[in-house]
Amino acid sequence: MITINPIPAFSDNYIWHLQRNDEHWVVDPGDAAPVVDALGANKLAGILVTHHHFDHTGGVADLVARYQCPVFGPASIDCVSHPLENGDQFTLLDVGATVISVPGHTLDHIAIILREAGKYHLFCGDTLFAAGCGRLFEGTPEQMYSSLGKLAELPPDTRVYCAHEYTLANLKFASAAEPDNEAIRARVAAAEELRHQGRPTLPSSIQLEQDTNPFLRCGEAAVRRQAIQRGAAEDAGPVEIFATLRHWKDNF
Repeated sequence: MITINPIPAFSDNYIWHLQRNDEHWVVDPGDAAPVVDALGANKLAGILVTHHHFDHTGGVADLVARYQCPVFGPASIDCVSHPLENGDQFTLLDVGATVISVPGHTLDHIAIILREAGKYHLFCGDTLFAAGCGRLFEGTPEQMYSSLGKLAELPPDTRVYCAHEYTLANLKFASAAEPDNEAIRARVAAAEELRHQGRPTLPSSIQLEQDTNPFLRCGEAAVRRQAIQRGAAEDAGPVEIFATLRHWKDNF
């Protein structure tokens, strides 16, 4: 079995540490030092990268120099030795991995899915967050809406490993976007308790995101009403609703 644990970095990043027996991989190492500390005497077998932002790639060069390990990720990123594109499949930690292109936050953004004994693990960087989604720094609302839709189609029990501890802030917005959603209220209470205990709120699941993430709920009447109140057309389609929500969140 693969064990997956977060390595905290910076103020709110998580570098995901994957281990099976004596083999260790990390996802989106923005800083090398906490990875080296977490590994101790163990060797790093490889690195996965989802997109080019520095808080996800800043530690890659130092880790490669130290461990001489391969780097799997978008071809646009320095130090990537194994470029990945949409639809690529490979083996990692003795399980199958699939790549999905998810532009929006950046144009080169990918998500990586591991399939282990019927379980799915999704490493989605800054595309899908717990109760939120990434800002549109390079892509369009159409691209991000499509990317989120691809992830939302994964099995409901897929575990979602995003790269930031943004959950409480995202849930505050979700509560404004859908104020009568009882699932959001329950998630706020659960997330507050986890943070009070000093524990991460991640991983999430696709089902939990479908129930509480306004960016996956653009077709819900309550979410539409809030978006229309903030400038979306009465007959707006889901992409316009999404774009309105994202603009609202940017200034929330």
